[in-house]
Amino acid sequence: MTLPMNWSEWADHDACALAERVRRGELTPAELAQQAAAGAALVNPALDAVVEIFEDLVDDPLIDGLDPNGPFAGVPFLMKDLGPTLAGRLQEMGSRFMQGRRPETDAFLTRQMRSAGLNLLGRTTTPEFGVCSSAENPDVYVTRNPWNTDYTTCGSSAGSAATVAAGVVPMAHSTDGGGSIRIPAGFSGNIGLKASRGVFSIAPDLSDLTGLVSTQGCQSRTVRDTAQFVDACRGGAPGEFMPYWTTDEPYRQQIERDPPRLRIALSHEWGDYRATPAIVAELERAGRFLEGLGHEVDYALPDTDLRAAFAAQTTCYISNFAQVIRGMLEAHGLDRPPAELIEPINIRIWEAGKNLSYTERFRMQSVFNQTARAFGEFFGQWDIMLTPITALPTPLVGTREYLTISDNPDVYDWFENLWRFFAYTPLTNLCGIPAISLPMGRQDNGLPFGIHAQARQANDGLLLQLAAQIERALDGRWNDGRRPGIHVAAHDKA
Repeated sequence: MTLPMNWSEWADHDACALAERVRRGELTPAELAQQAAAGAALVNPALDAVVEIFEDLVDDPLIDGLDPNGPFAGVPFLMKDLGPTLAGRLQEMGSRFMQGRRPETDAFLTRQMRSAGLNLLGRTTTPEFGVCSSAENPDVYVTRNPWNTDYTTCGSSAGSAATVAAGVVPMAHSTDGGGSIRIPAGFSGNIGLKASRGVFSIAPDLSDLTGLVSTQGCQSRTVRDTAQFVDACRGGAPGEFMPYWTTDEPYRQQIERDPPRLRIALSHEWGDYRATPAIVAELERAGRFLEGLGHEVDYALPDTDLRAAFAAQTTCYISNFAQVIRGMLEAHGLDRPPAELIEPINIRIWEAGKNLSYTERFRMQSVFNQTARAFGEFFGQWDIMLTPITALPTPLVGTREYLTISDNPDVYDWFENLWRFFAYTPLTNLCGIPAISLPMGRQDNGLPFGIHAQARQANDGLLLQLAAQIERALDGRWNDGRRPGIHVAAHDKA
């Protein structure tokens, strides 16, 4: 098969650029799909990031309802195997227990993506039910980081992060319930926006008070791709209870201007959690860079009980995931999780949360409210809060203490391990505020490291404006212009 581009040319195009070439008649959606499928075949043996390519959508991108006149004009887009459903397509959630599951209907967001012109071409890896830090169960798959395959991408949007970083597709779907867009983006050299609550639909299954910590989004390599994705896919389904707000100006236009001079707060000491000295140095380097762009930068942190906030977050995760697992068991006519098919920590989460009382949930929500109000007060004084993406470096593949295949008998201790590592991302989910990971840092092992910016609720546009300003200042050269060792461009013939 003759492809329309060599791999370096393909990787130099973001989604907006590919769409523009389709609109000019230089490429077709089918040619884009063929190139993306070929790219997946090249890198997946090393990365184990793609679960499935939908070959019928390679042959005919329009058969599932893609609108070729949408802003993305047929750009190939891989779906994390969790979240919005695709009617008749497998969605197995990284779990042996869910193998063979085929949802009967499209989610509302699925239809939004297709209306935007995205070709939902296949599935990417995720840990079981999206619970743990990386997609690493040897009985299912082990997803590796394209910068160094000894390391994980983290998760839970593991496969999406790897495929975007490796140049397979310019964008891929991700979900974020505590950092699952931003952390893999940060460790893979991508851009990862967790949008504010009230941007993307969570219908039909999560349209209630328990599902509000999780949001949808994408991994990308350019700010304009992320901005265009939000513009094109935002909005709620009929009957969703949340007010789905809009903006006076599309983000795609807003990012063409620099933001005003911003007050930016640096922070890396969050209650009981601290970043390593090397990571603090990367944060401070980013702060100096932003000062060079004319912004005011200093150290500050919201005045709130962080220990109580993380405890409430743990209660939220345990209670939410326990009910998700309960629903799966009921659908299979079971009264407890089968140990041979569901991973140990997920069974312990179910055990800890299945009988959680309304009183405990009410106390949790009270802490959520207090924390959100404190963050809201903070963002009345500061425009942006800048933290590292994590407190610790990228783990090696097989670091079991963060995985749901862990043998840790204490699920609360297991969550404490997560928060010690992922200290800076989950509270944005609790508060419903936007945050973005930008590939501005570098680890001692050469892997990328994300710098994490947060803003007040509904100020997503300001984050994207700042990101675009940084991108222009870097001349578009995120990651110092480097590409990972596992990359489609490595397959160009000399």
